[in-house]
Amino acid sequence: MDFWRRHRRKIFVSCGVLGGGYFLYKLYDAHRQRLAMIESELANEREKDEIIKRQLLRHFMNIQRIADSTTLPHTIQLLHTRLTDEVDLTSLKDRLIQVKGQSSSVSTSEKLELWERLKIQSFTRIILSLWALTTLSLYVRVQVNILGRHLYIDTARGLGSFLTPDDGSAVESNDEQQFLESIDFLSISGLRALVTKVHAAVTEIMDGKQLQDHFTPQVLRETFLQICEQFMSPATPHEWIHFLMPTEAGSSDLTNTSTNSQMSQDESKFNQLMSETRAVLSR
Repeated sequence: MDFWRRHRRKIFVSCGVLGGGYFLYKLYDAHRQRLAMIESELANEREKDEIIKRQLLRHFMNIQRIADSTTLPHTIQLLHTRLTDEVDLTSLKDRLIQVKGQSSSVSTSEKLELWERLKIQSFTRIILSLWALTTLSLYVRVQVNILGRHLYIDTARGLGSFLTPDDGSAVESNDEQQFLESIDFLSISGLRALVTKVHAAVTEIMDGKQLQDHFTPQVLRETFLQICEQFMSPATPHEWIHFLMPTEAGSSDLTNTSTNSQMSQDESKFNQLMSETRAVLSR
């Protein structure tokens, strides 16, 4: 009892120190384990992100290859065929050959009219070709980038990445195909209105110019720019997009449109892709 009385304070202090030390050790150990768990989760997320990046690059390159090797060449060929039909030069040339040897006043008047029409039609086709090729190339690049973003989201969602945004359902293969095929809208549905618009701009700018005039590269460039400025200055902004894609994504006149059996969710995803494309082009 004398020992307890003499050392009671020391025993209590020692027990308190030992208890506090044990508590601090357990607290440190729990903190260390929590840090190790967080580091492990971060390492797993980094690994997932690397997998996502590799898969995204592979998907992106595959879509780019399809767009460059199949979609764009097919569209250009279709556009060439439609341009040949809409802006006819052959019949004008054939008629000029027929009246070439005639010298009557009627034939002379007809020749002048034919040459004037040939001038307008030739410049119309050139401007249409330049504008359409440039715009379609832009459209394909926008499509590829939008699909790349959705592929990233879909891949991240499949791997359970915490970085995945809530962006609706995944892009199915039929959505992707229908979205890529929308590039044909210009050739199939938008070209006729575009021809009328460009033809009017060419007629106004080319008034008074003759085919026998001396067109230097600089003069030709300035003429093309004047026509493009006249054409691209509509009353409403971004009017040119209406020639490139349907006003409403679901009302496309493409031949390869969704069937009646296609699910509304798929149509909604396609409409979302088209809306995103329009938003990018409108910037």
